[in-house]
Amino acid sequence: MSKQIKDLEVRLNEDLEEKLAYMVPDFSSYRILKKSIDARKSRKPHFIYSLEVYGPGETPVEEDLTPERIKYQGEPVLIVGAGPAGLFAAIRLTERGIPCILLERGSPAEKRILKIAKFWRNGDLDPDDNVCFGEGGAGLFSDGKLITRIKSPHIPYVMDRFVRFGAPEEIKYLANPHVGSDRIRRLIPRMRKYLLENGCTIHFNKKVSSLLLTNNEIEGLECADGTKFHSPHVILATGHSENHLFHELIEKNVQVEGKSFALGLRVEHPQEVINKIQYRDSYDHPKLGAANYRLAYNDRETGLGVFSFCMCPGGYVLSAGTEANGVVCNGMSNYNRNSPFANSAIVISIDHDLHFAGDLLGGLKFREQLEKNALQMVINKGGKKEVPAQALIDFLTGKSRGALPSSSLSGIVPVRLDQLLPEGLTLQMREALESFHSKMHGFIHSKAQLHGVESRTSCPIRITRDKESLESLSHRGLYPTGEGAGYAGGITSAACDGIRVAEAIVEKVCSQGLSKEI
Repeated sequence: MSKQIKDLEVRLNEDLEEKLAYMVPDFSSYRILKKSIDARKSRKPHFIYSLEVYGPGETPVEEDLTPERIKYQGEPVLIVGAGPAGLFAAIRLTERGIPCILLERGSPAEKRILKIAKFWRNGDLDPDDNVCFGEGGAGLFSDGKLITRIKSPHIPYVMDRFVRFGAPEEIKYLANPHVGSDRIRRLIPRMRKYLLENGCTIHFNKKVSSLLLTNNEIEGLECADGTKFHSPHVILATGHSENHLFHELIEKNVQVEGKSFALGLRVEHPQEVINKIQYRDSYDHPKLGAANYRLAYNDRETGLGVFSFCMCPGGYVLSAGTEANGVVCNGMSNYNRNSPFANSAIVISIDHDLHFAGDLLGGLKFREQLEKNALQMVINKGGKKEVPAQALIDFLTGKSRGALPSSSLSGIVPVRLDQLLPEGLTLQMREALESFHSKMHGFIHSKAQLHGVESRTSCPIRITRDKESLESLSHRGLYPTGEGAGYAGGITSAACDGIRVAEAIVEKVCSQGLSKEI
């Protein structure tokens, strides 16, 4: 009979299977349930495993995660946005037997990638095909990080489907799973092929411009080219940067509220610096790979926090704007994480009620203005498309002595980023960086550099919805979903939210007698 072994320590010079053979001499196979690195300073770095170990004649049994299929007798569900939330809503619906129509303002991933490369090379921004818009959503250029803090029964399903489409099996058990930007770009077209083969219709370059509403119910959507699609079920999974649609929702009296969010700057170190801080004497051990970190600081007076976000070991800093009059930065890394740099967003919590009380769109306006100011800083220094940057030590001391080497694919221009954020936020950022240095001695480093502006970590708007039905509080049949609706914060949580909404629609159509079990 199989047995579980939890918290098994395996040193860097040890072999897992040799250790298992000593502990369970007659084992035939095993399955890794969880794997993590323990790099606490009290001991040398080592691996921690949780395992299911099988005896003679036993083999691992994979759980069947195929959902129950129904026979649907209604109109197709409309899904706006082909990011993680929209794609997984579509996958779940098609597997449940409900046809859907997926509308994406940008291009298929293959064409989108070419346009993004052109933007990074010469600054030609396509407002519909960029790092935020297009098939795959913002997750296509974010390292493919699947880390999440949510507790959802749908996480195993998400990981299983990713593996089916080509992600490495290890994402099912690694403590910090990631696919890599290079691999997720190959994975997304396979999702598309699967959807098309299973009854989903996909329209690219179809920007939704308006909702078709009657009283308090959704009837469909109208696109910028005048095309109309009708359905009593609309999933709005537009992502955190679909500004024009936020204005459309407010004009149509869809219930929306201001939401707290986070923004700041992106810090970059030589990866070797981070490896030495985290792994010490073992910093160059081939089993460990590129080290990461997670840091947080809370200001006792304001109650607001500063924290690292979207940490990309062995990664690159990206120019990730969606409008020509602003500049935004983000980060990514490929599967092998072999860039000589490590980067991470360092962002400050922005409390909506404290900063923008009475202004529903206050957060949206604030981030737009910061992005414009960041671009103007670049232009004032003679740049055009580059990312604004400042050495970390210069940010702390209020100086500008020139730029350091950077991984930015668009180039950088040295500016005074310490003058970009409002004074109070700059002071809070400085305090946090000093705190991070005390926790990770060496974090404030002569080769560390800040990039701006990291303003798209989350959405400053929430499209409110019912906790049970997941429908808009103001309009039946409208399902706000994922990051853009204010209900997710990353690939995995957005995918899980898309599945939740798909299941809510299944439950609704079943209760209305529009389906029957097969």
